[in-house]
Amino acid sequence: MAYENELHLAQLAVQRATLLTRRVYAAKSKGTLSKSDASPVTIGDFGAQALIIAAIKHAFPSDEVVGEEDADDLRTNEALRSQIWELVQEATLDDAEAEAVLGGPIKDVDGMLTALDAGRSAGGAKGRIWALDPIDGTKGFLRGGQYAVCLALMVDGEVVVGVLGCPNLPVDDKERLDTSIGADQTDAEGKGVLFSAVLGHGATSRPLTRGALAEGTTIKMKPLEDITQATFCESVEAGHSSHGDQAAIAGKLGITKESVRMDSQAKYASIARGAGDLYLRLPISKTYQEKIWDHAAGVVIVGEAGGTVTDAWGKKLDFSIGRTLSGNKGVVAAPKAIHPEVLKVVIEVLSSK
Repeated sequence: MAYENELHLAQLAVQRATLLTRRVYAAKSKGTLSKSDASPVTIGDFGAQALIIAAIKHAFPSDEVVGEEDADDLRTNEALRSQIWELVQEATLDDAEAEAVLGGPIKDVDGMLTALDAGRSAGGAKGRIWALDPIDGTKGFLRGGQYAVCLALMVDGEVVVGVLGCPNLPVDDKERLDTSIGADQTDAEGKGVLFSAVLGHGATSRPLTRGALAEGTTIKMKPLEDITQATFCESVEAGHSSHGDQAAIAGKLGITKESVRMDSQAKYASIARGAGDLYLRLPISKTYQEKIWDHAAGVVIVGEAGGTVTDAWGKKLDFSIGRTLSGNKGVVAAPKAIHPEVLKVVIEVLSSK
């Protein structure tokens, strides 16, 4: 299979990082900072990014990484740096073969900081570039909702591998979404899923484990004969997506079910396996630009599960421009058969404003 080694590395790295985030998720103190854009970052974000980038650089030293975080704040905050280093030291998969693929533990604090800073790539249309969000949905992570550890490989601007670690989603692919899934979550037994896809080779889900990868199951989007019965997903945060426009679109499509609001690319994962049907993320301003790490993995997983993902005007998402999707506005994800119908209504609603 194309990119078999990259997929294996990404699955193991995301699994190990997701287990690290679980420990922080269960803790009362998550070591939270506010970044320059007022968004939160936790010790889980830093620890997960360090682990994943160290693994990438061990296996593919020439590859670039577009990561959300860097080590600047840690160099001036010894207490936070120590907390993260303790997490990173404890992070293993309890499996010698898996650890060999990942390059084993990070050797020292300097190695951790170097790994964090290796995520500063500007992105672009040439070469092999990984897009990494160590905790997508940090606000959900902090409030006890959904979040995801997200990693994708882009080759010459095309997303070819995607992996999502979703510790609070149920393992059972047949369990449908309901409105309770966005809050008051736990990572108890029966939860924790690793989703993955390679372009042209389908999508899978498997339970998160502590050792070698669990057996995978092929996932497909649910055939939707009656669009009025669709379950559609949207962001919890009104600052991320226009709830009003999305409600108007649902109304025009005849959808009467309440939307399922949840954080992170867990939305992509959920519709890919048929737990939900549609994902709408419509622009809240003319200047807002989506980050590539918030979408790359989810887009290839949904595409390989039988879906179509475009922006709100029907354009393919362009990951080749840089660190943002500056050539796109909004996201519409749906099963391939009904995507044109959904997109038509999206354009009608947005054009009427």
